[in-house]
Amino acid sequence: MDILTSFGHGLLVVLEPANLMYCFIGVFLGTFIGVLPGIGSMAAIAMILPLTFYLDPTPALVMIAGVFYGAEYGGSTASILMNVPGTPAASITAIEGYQLAKKGRAGVALFSTAIASFGGGMIGMVVIAVLSPSLAQLALSFGPPEYFAVILLGLIAASAVSNGGALKGIAMVVTGLMLGTIGVDLTTGELRFTMGIPELRDGVHIVVVAMGLFGVTELIASIRSNSGGGVAQKLDYNNFYPSKEDWKSLPGPILRGGAIGSFIGALPGTGQTIAAALAYALEKRVSPQRAKFGTGVVPGVAVPEAANNSATQTAFIPTLTLGVPGSPPMAIVIGALMIYGITPGPRLLVEEPDMFWGLVASFLVGNIMLLVLNLPLIGMWVRLLRIPYKYMYPTIIVLICMGVYSLNNNVFDVWLTLVIGAAGYVMRLYRFEPAPLLLGFVLGPLMEEQLRRSMLLSRGDPMVFLERPISATLIGITFAIAVYGIYSTHRNRRLARTAAEQTQLEEPKT
Repeated sequence: MDILTSFGHGLLVVLEPANLMYCFIGVFLGTFIGVLPGIGSMAAIAMILPLTFYLDPTPALVMIAGVFYGAEYGGSTASILMNVPGTPAASITAIEGYQLAKKGRAGVALFSTAIASFGGGMIGMVVIAVLSPSLAQLALSFGPPEYFAVILLGLIAASAVSNGGALKGIAMVVTGLMLGTIGVDLTTGELRFTMGIPELRDGVHIVVVAMGLFGVTELIASIRSNSGGGVAQKLDYNNFYPSKEDWKSLPGPILRGGAIGSFIGALPGTGQTIAAALAYALEKRVSPQRAKFGTGVVPGVAVPEAANNSATQTAFIPTLTLGVPGSPPMAIVIGALMIYGITPGPRLLVEEPDMFWGLVASFLVGNIMLLVLNLPLIGMWVRLLRIPYKYMYPTIIVLICMGVYSLNNNVFDVWLTLVIGAAGYVMRLYRFEPAPLLLGFVLGPLMEEQLRRSMLLSRGDPMVFLERPISATLIGITFAIAVYGIYSTHRNRRLARTAAEQTQLEEPKT
C-alpha cells in the first residue's frame, strides 16, 4: 500500500502540465535521435543535457529519462527498415526485423516492437517501484568502505563485459579515473594535471566528455561507413497489424524478455545490449517457432525489444539508490544530478521523494506517449531516413558544438570536445570501448572521496575494507569478476589463435 500511495503521488507530480510537457519533449526527441542510424541513446542524452540545466531537477530528470528510453525505442525503426541499428541493442532486433521487412511485413514488425517496448517498459516500471525502496533501505547501512567497494564493483563489472576484452576495459576505466582527477583537488585545494591551462582549473565537464566520446565519435564512424542516403523499405499500410497468430505469439516473448531485461538492467554497468542478446538467445531455445528464427518471426522481434526497454527502466535502480550507473548512459544522469546539487544514493528517496516517484510514474506516462505517438509517425521516420547523410551530419555536429559552447561560453570546450571525439574514434579502431572511460570519469571523484574518508576513519589501515562484511563481500565479488574477465580474454585469444593456425594448415591441402 505504501508503494501504491507513493506511486499515486508520483503520478500527480508527473501529470503537472510542465512535467507532462517535458516528458513528451523527451520521448519525442529521444525517438527522433534514436531513429538516426549510429547515433545511440548515449549521444542523445549528451546532446539534450545542456538544455536541462535551466530546468528544475524533476522535469529535467523526467526529460532525460524520456530521451533515454525514447532513443532505445527509436533505434528499432532503422534496424527494421534499413538493417542499420540506431542503437547497439537494436542490432539484435535487426536479426528478425529486417527479414520481416524483406518479406513485406515491415509494418507488422514495427507494430510488434511498439507493443513489446510498452510491455517491457511496464514490467521494468513495476520492478523499479517494488525493489528501489528495499534496496535503498539496505544501502542506508553503507559507510565509506561499502560505498568505495560498490563503486569499484560497478567499474570492474562494466570493464569486464567490454566487447574489446577485460584488459582493454580496465585500461579505459583507469583512463577515465585519470581524466576525472584534472582540476582542483577538493581536499587540498591544489591544482592537478591542468598543464598550465586556465580553462582546466574546474576540470573537464561531463558534457564535453560525453559529447566527444559518443557524439563526435559516432559521427566520424558513421561518415566513414556511409557514403550516401538511406534507402528505406516501402511500408504496406494495409498490412500493418499483426495477424491472430502473431498476437498469440506476443505475450510469452514480452513476459520473458521483460523479466530478463529487468534483472540484467538492475545489475550495475551491464546495459541494454546484453539484456537484448540474452533474451533473444533464450527465446531461440524455448520459442515454439524456434526453427524459423533467422528467417523473420514476430517473437524474435518482440523479445529483444521487451528486454531492451525493461532494462532501460531498471537501470535507474542502482543509479538512484546506490549512486552506481546501471548502464553507461546512467553515468550522464549521475553527472546531471550532481550539477543540480543532488547526490544519488539511498537518501534520495527520503530527501527527494517527489522527484523519485515522479520519475517512476513518468515511465508509465512516457511509454503510453511512445505507443500513441510512434505508430502514426512511422511514415515520417521512414521519410527522415531518406535524407542524405551529407545534410544530416553537419546539422548534428553544429548542434553538438552549440550545446558545448553554451556550458561556459568558451570556444576551448568546443575544441576539447572535438579532440576527445577524434581520440574516441582512434580508440574505437583498436576496440577500446568508450563507455568504461565515461564510467571511470564520472565515478572516479566519488570513489576517491570515499577512499579518503575510509582511510581517515581507519587512520590509514587498508584492512578496513576487509573487516566489514558488506565491503569484504563486494570486494570479493569484484576480484572474482576481474579474474574471470581476464581469463575469458586470454581464452578467447588462445582459441582465435588456434583457429587461425588450423586454417593456415588446411590451406595447402585445399
